Amino acid sequence: MHVITTQNDLEAAIEALGKSAFVTVDTEFIRETTFWPELCLIQMAAPGVTALIDPLAPNIDLAPFFALMADESVVKVFHAARQDIEIVFHLGGLIPHPVFDTQVAAMVCGFGDSVSYDQLVQKITGVQLDKSSRFTDWRHRPLTERQLAYALADVTHLIDVYKYLKTQLERDNRAHWVNEEMEILTSRETYDPHPDDAWKRLKMRLRKPIELAVVQAVAAWREREARERDVPRGRVLKDDAIYEIAQQQPRDAVALARLRTVPKGWERSSTATALLEVVNGALGIPKDALPRLPKVGPAPEGTSAAAELLKVLLRQIADKEGVAAKVLASGDDIDRLAAEGEKADIPAMRGWRREVFGNIAARLVRGEIALKFERKRIAIFDT
Repeated sequence: MHVITTQNDLEAAIEALGKSAFVTVDTEFIRETTFWPELCLIQMAAPGVTALIDPLAPNIDLAPFFALMADESVVKVFHAARQDIEIVFHLGGLIPHPVFDTQVAAMVCGFGDSVSYDQLVQKITGVQLDKSSRFTDWRHRPLTERQLAYALADVTHLIDVYKYLKTQLERDNRAHWVNEEMEILTSRETYDPHPDDAWKRLKMRLRKPIELAVVQAVAAWREREARERDVPRGRVLKDDAIYEIAQQQPRDAVALARLRTVPKGWERSSTATALLEVVNGALGIPKDALPRLPKVGPAPEGTSAAAELLKVLLRQIADKEGVAAKVLASGDDIDRLAAEGEKADIPAMRGWRREVFGNIAARLVRGEIALKFERKRIAIFDT
């Protein structure tokens, strides 16, 4: 099985692929020990054309590949595209466009929540994929024929999956549903978050504004440190350590050494010194300049029961429309809808989701409709 390792072969393959209206794309990478994924293999296919590209080959320049990713005349088809797009963005400085994510499309077409690639291939084509090479070190050379066959299958069968889903979406007049999701998926903000926003990914119960100030400062510092050193965030500082630092607020190495989440002796390192500077900076913020704690007040009485009723409605609508419930509304959407009503600023109350689910959910919240058990089924009726 031929692997592209020279510039001439790469340019020829990209030229052939670029003649198609769409290309299927997948990547193999390693990221257990790094912040940024280490790209190890690129797989691409179009009707009658396949390519396995070795990005680790000496002197190979991926510029032609990135040019194809930016070509607006060619649809780039991925399955669960986010990590693949992150790699293209990090290495090529661009977001592939236009993009079609078969995992998202499959949810819209009724294949369930977050269906895997091998499950989707089996359901659509009847082919049972060999996934025994899924967990392998893709950096090791030479790659085996079995590894290459596994990698190529991730894009060749994707051609049939894409054609099937595209046809079904057009038949059901739902292509615009997926297009809206693709605009979010290909937003630059999705892949280039500012370090100052890193604290938002942390799930911590903070009681005081000063604790939030420390969390924000330390999380931003960790994000920059991890990116610069190209190591996982947890390799710089664990999430639990950020929480403990926010609570205990150590100002010097002695206080830092007392924390349970800090390894013994680490407080004497240069990294710990830099961390303490960040912590002391946050602790020096004037009281009137401290960030406000996010409002997480008690939910209105009856919200929990209302949310359960909305979940029943969601399941009923999802079954009726033949889509995954998750694609219509998340658990957080349901909770906020139960607490805030149709004023809730959530995806379920915008765009096509509002047309399909949000409007009728708002009617349920307003008491204009009700649910009843009728002939072993849930039925909706006007009140």
